Amino acid sequence: MAGHGTNLDVTIEKLVYGGDGLSRWNGSVVFTPYVLAGERVTGEITRERPGLVWSRLREVTAPSPERVEAPCPYFTWCGGCHYQHAPYASQLRIKREILAEELRRIGKFDPPAEIAVVSGEPWAWRNRTQFHVRNGRIGFLEARSHVLCPVESCPISSPAVNRALAALLEMARDRRWPGFLRSLEIFTNETEVQLNVLETERPLARRFFDWCAGSIPGLVPGALDYALNGITYRVSGGSFFQVNRFLAGHLLETALEGAEGAGALDLYAGVGFFSIPLARRFPRVTAVESGAGALRDLRVNADTAGVAVTGVQAWAVDYLAQAQDRPDFVLLDPPRSGIGKEVVAQLCKTRPLLVTIVACDPATLARDLAGLLAGGYQLEKLTLLDLFPQTYHLETVARLRLA
Repeated sequence: MAGHGTNLDVTIEKLVYGGDGLSRWNGSVVFTPYVLAGERVTGEITRERPGLVWSRLREVTAPSPERVEAPCPYFTWCGGCHYQHAPYASQLRIKREILAEELRRIGKFDPPAEIAVVSGEPWAWRNRTQFHVRNGRIGFLEARSHVLCPVESCPISSPAVNRALAALLEMARDRRWPGFLRSLEIFTNETEVQLNVLETERPLARRFFDWCAGSIPGLVPGALDYALNGITYRVSGGSFFQVNRFLAGHLLETALEGAEGAGALDLYAGVGFFSIPLARRFPRVTAVESGAGALRDLRVNADTAGVAVTGVQAWAVDYLAQAQDRPDFVLLDPPRSGIGKEVVAQLCKTRPLLVTIVACDPATLARDLAGLLAGGYQLEKLTLLDLFPQTYHLETVARLRLA
């Protein structure tokens, strides 16, 4: 091994999932961030394992003709974005190539010849942003670090998020600011704002939230109502909701395309993002969610929409193991860890006609799809939705039909 701090000169072969470029050096695979395929770069080794090297980008000695100037002054310092040095059309191409490669490498099957791509506005798309706080400074963590990168604004966050951030920065200059606050989250529908405290070394006094109410434009004291595609969703603090304000509606339409039958099952249902529109298509809809708060929101949302949804608090695998009915359509929107082998096995045993997976990690999706394909399903359609422009993250909707 060469050792930490050693410089290396490499040519980038391709970009891989995680945001890095892959190259080879002295028999090892090298991962370097903020590069493009074909570039010659100088890096500095930061970490090593047998056959693997991670390096910090020092200089791009032969840049790609595609390389552009990143518009954000914090890019490469803040760890939030990975692709601002690439034109947006190139980002979409890169993500499509990475998705196809993950399916081949991990799933051991060839992806469909046609992978549909849905994209939207590449900037100001994020309606929910988490910020870290240190000594009155607010920002994000540096790339692969716990060191704070203070920011004044965030170009991928929505205007309302940035207005709320500006108010918080002004408050943080005041001696009343609680020095023990460590992280918080801003969520918005662009008219109202929800402030969620994520980490604090001791409880915050009521007067802090009163201060926030008088300082942050549009702040609501509890749940926030988010209107989308003719549905109003109540979203309480801590409940999940899609973060791309431009593409959330397209995600709904893509995931529910082709869904039909007498009964539908929504697993990992959250606040009912998919359950409510499903109930307008199916006579019977069951929504399964493990979180009590999200399930309460789901029931309120169903009542508000005037639709019938049976909400069940359970883990997806436990529900499937005891379910008696065979639904015609199953939708799964799992966390980054995917649905896993047990849920795959239960689906193959239950054998619904149509299964749609909404996945935010192509690696776990590839694993899950491989299990379903082996269990008798055919991959009917694959759609990449770029819900996270400027980052390596991507959303995939996979529709499978029982063979």
